[in-house]
Amino acid sequence: MKSLLIAAALVFAPVVAQAQVAAGALPNTFDRPATAAPVPAAALDTASAPENALSEQTLRTIIAGARAGTLDYALMTNDLAGKVREQEAAITPLLESFGALQTIEFVGRQDGADLFAVAFEKAATQWLIGFNEDGKVAALLFRPAQ
Repeated sequence: MKSLLIAAALVFAPVVAQAQVAAGALPNTFDRPATAAPVPAAALDTASAPENALSEQTLRTIIAGARAGTLDYALMTNDLAGKVREQEAAITPLLESFGALQTIEFVGRQDGADLFAVAFEKAATQWLIGFNEDGKVAALLFRPAQ
């Protein structure tokens, strides 16, 4: 499996194919076997609240925008926005195929980013979202969860 890099990456993985795509500059926090195993407890800081108080709302905004094909790139660093634009045509139908968003639950922190369990009608996913010092989303990844 290719290493996934988190600094400026959006990862999307079809539930059936378990394919992953990404780009960036920090070590991949999701570099695990192709099976969608949960994040090991040792790699996860089980904090009671996100590092950034706006993580959940920003994640909700990004997911809604991606599903509607109206992503707000102003929320992202220029580097991340460019990488997301390259993948938007594949992301929108993928997220639409997951069905309605049901829940977003903070799980903990991993490598300086907030980890959320996001349940859709037809898919369970894990999302990492991290911010730079200017409050822009600099890291964004998601993958299927068990």
